[in-house]
Amino acid sequence: MGIFIALIVLSVIVFFHELGHFTVARLMGVRVDVFSIGFGKKIYSKIIGQTEWSISLIPLGGYVKMKGQDDTDPTKISYDDDSYNSKKPWQRILILLAGPFANFVLAFVLYMMIANIGVPKLLPIVGTVGEDTPAMSAKLQKDDKILSVNGTKILYWEEIGKKINSIKSGDIDLIIERNHKEIELVLTPKVIEDKNIFEEPIKRRIIGISASGETIEVIFGFVGGLIYAWDETQKASVLIFTSVQKLITGAVSTDKLGGVITIVDVTSQASSAGILSLFFFSALISVNLGVLNLLPIPALDGGHIMFNVYEIIRGKAPTDNALYYMTVAGWVMLFGLMFLGLYNDINRLIGG
Repeated sequence: MGIFIALIVLSVIVFFHELGHFTVARLMGVRVDVFSIGFGKKIYSKIIGQTEWSISLIPLGGYVKMKGQDDTDPTKISYDDDSYNSKKPWQRILILLAGPFANFVLAFVLYMMIANIGVPKLLPIVGTVGEDTPAMSAKLQKDDKILSVNGTKILYWEEIGKKINSIKSGDIDLIIERNHKEIELVLTPKVIEDKNIFEEPIKRRIIGISASGETIEVIFGFVGGLIYAWDETQKASVLIFTSVQKLITGAVSTDKLGGVITIVDVTSQASSAGILSLFFFSALISVNLGVLNLLPIPALDGGHIMFNVYEIIRGKAPTDNALYYMTVAGWVMLFGLMFLGLYNDINRLIGG
């Protein structure tokens, strides 16, 4: 059941991506011949207007085939009025940007829904105080509630570490609540060696406490939800851009790259954990698809945008030969990444 839900989620995300391309293409007067969810043999199709709407056998992607645009052979072009090739470069760029943009919009909407279902937040209540830590030296106790750090009001546990590490040196002032009384404490954080989410070594300031585990469901409302959705979409985008950058520079090992098996597996797990987890992960995948399609790799939206920017700057399109060989190189790169992801997935499965 979880795998079925995962495939539905992936199909919906791909549908929105392709719908973005389709909508702007039609607004620009471009004929769309095929709108397909999935690849391979068509198992269902229906012609509506001039477009064949299809569901294909392999539900791991999708495509929109516009008149005069063929990624398998970029030399197959048409200059009819309703062709992709007859449009100005800026119009083509808008069509290309529309797919990734739709993914960001979908993620934003999902985060808005999460914000109004209720986001679980840890309360800033101390659960344990570590031995020989700044917190113990300052006599911080179990069940103390942290109200502020250096004058900044604290609402949720996650804000404590962020605030402490934003203060690069010196003591910090805590206002805590204990037995319905406010108490001021002064601590000198300890600097430790740690690792970030990319397994890179970092230095972090700590005071030596852990959370009690008490949570609250926070419902943000409409305006708060807009702010929350914007922040989360932005954070997800930066995270994925940074991950790609670190993969390219070698800061993150390629064995961290996951393929379709990992995506389906994690989406399946998220669906079994509840609707909130499923929405969170679906939003992240949607942003992921949007970001990756903006990479300047021929055969991706970003590659086509790069060709059109070149045409704007030079006043002429790349030659047919150049387009063909760069597109083939792009496909080789994409298939290489897909096989690497699949190889890593299989290794993880074998390794348990």
